[in-house]
Amino acid sequence: MNATQFFILQLIAHMLADFYFQNDRLAEQKNTHGFRSPFLKWHILIVFVLSWGLSFQLSFVYGALVIALTHYIIDGLKVYLNRSKWLGKYAFFIDQVLHLGVIIAVTVAYVLYLGLDPYWEVKWSSTLLMAIFAYITCLKPSNIFIKEVLRAYEISVPGTNDLPNAGKLIGVMERVLVLTFILMGEFQAVGFLIAAKSILRFKNDDIIKAEYVLTGTLISFGIAILLGSFVGLAY
Repeated sequence: MNATQFFILQLIAHMLADFYFQNDRLAEQKNTHGFRSPFLKWHILIVFVLSWGLSFQLSFVYGALVIALTHYIIDGLKVYLNRSKWLGKYAFFIDQVLHLGVIIAVTVAYVLYLGLDPYWEVKWSSTLLMAIFAYITCLKPSNIFIKEVLRAYEISVPGTNDLPNAGKLIGVMERVLVLTFILMGEFQAVGFLIAAKSILRFKNDDIIKAEYVLTGTLISFGIAILLGSFVGLAY
């Protein structure tokens, strides 16, 4: 295992712990109650287990412990950030940047000062690990990211809440397709998919709703294209 593989595995561990091993209700409980949230302790245990387990390094137990404890502090204090008049709408992004910063600092320190255990090998290539990370990110995390971007910029359609789950599913499918097309080198198919969606979704005279859908669509496609580009860099 090299340093790149080790770092990607830690990113995968973070995505799984922060987005897949908790539902919206539990996440809202943490955001509302902070350190008093009953779920927070379980969440931190999940963070620790995934971080240590996916490191494939017995000696990384201390690094995983640092990541878990700082995660506990950041999530516990997030309730105060949510209540801030100026920073509240950016709480999600600040939270994720802090988590990412800790992961980078801990993994770099571990690799530089302790070194990776040569007896533990990951047979998967960096490209495959990056592709796994990209597909994991394309699903639930991207839906949440898009929702938070729209909320931060106060973009919404007044008086409507039609088919929210269908919109999420469409977004997931389009990102998976775009990412797959990029990895296959079928860039013309990406353009065809964008054109097809514009025809299907914008055949109405509601400018506000059209702009709302267009914003979400551009963010969605942008995420998939960036992720595909990152996978390409790992080749």
